[in-house]
Amino acid sequence: MTIHKEGYRTLFVVFSVLALINLVFDLFVFDDSLFPILIGIASFLIFLFFVAFFRSPARQAVIADGKIISPADGEVVVIEETYVEEYFQEKRIQISIFMSPFNVHINWNPIAGMIKYYKYHPGKFLVAWLPKSSTDNERTTMVIEDSNGVEIMVRQIAGFVARRIVNYPSEGDKVLQGGQFGFIKFGSRVDLLLPSGTKINVDLKQMVKGRQTVIAELS
Repeated sequence: MTIHKEGYRTLFVVFSVLALINLVFDLFVFDDSLFPILIGIASFLIFLFFVAFFRSPARQAVIADGKIISPADGEVVVIEETYVEEYFQEKRIQISIFMSPFNVHINWNPIAGMIKYYKYHPGKFLVAWLPKSSTDNERTTMVIEDSNGVEIMVRQIAGFVARRIVNYPSEGDKVLQGGQFGFIKFGSRVDLLLPSGTKINVDLKQMVKGRQTVIAELS
């Protein structure tokens, strides 16, 4: 396991702030008491949380034509048919995965193909598991077309805590199944919008693992 590149700057800032706080308490506050030690322990635990948040585990990706792998770690909170106004303007099967602050927050390509569409949407920061977060929250939308011409949509959605979405590909780029396409900081959600008739392999409240769980199979 390593630290994801998106965490380098944040970890440096967190470490610097915690180090300064500990220095101030050690030199100027509560001399000859246990309080600086407690501050040190609390600072270590806080820094450890940030390190864990930005972890990048080594995983073998599931690579298979016709299979849609999970783009994120987390809990399946939505499986339903919905009308998608953006890009498709048709009914699609929506599968939503909620990522808590304790999940890995890397996002992986669910299929291989070409990026046919990409758009960033500014918006609100509602709690990510609410249905309205799919259309009201700050988010990115990406459509991937596979070698058979099948298109699926992937949405990265910011949550109440998440304030930064990172997305790497651009329209026209070719992506590999299981390759990283982005990162969302601190609690968030990823939606998949799949063609009607897609075979769904997961259930509500099921915990899924990014890059490995087969979410669905294209018919």
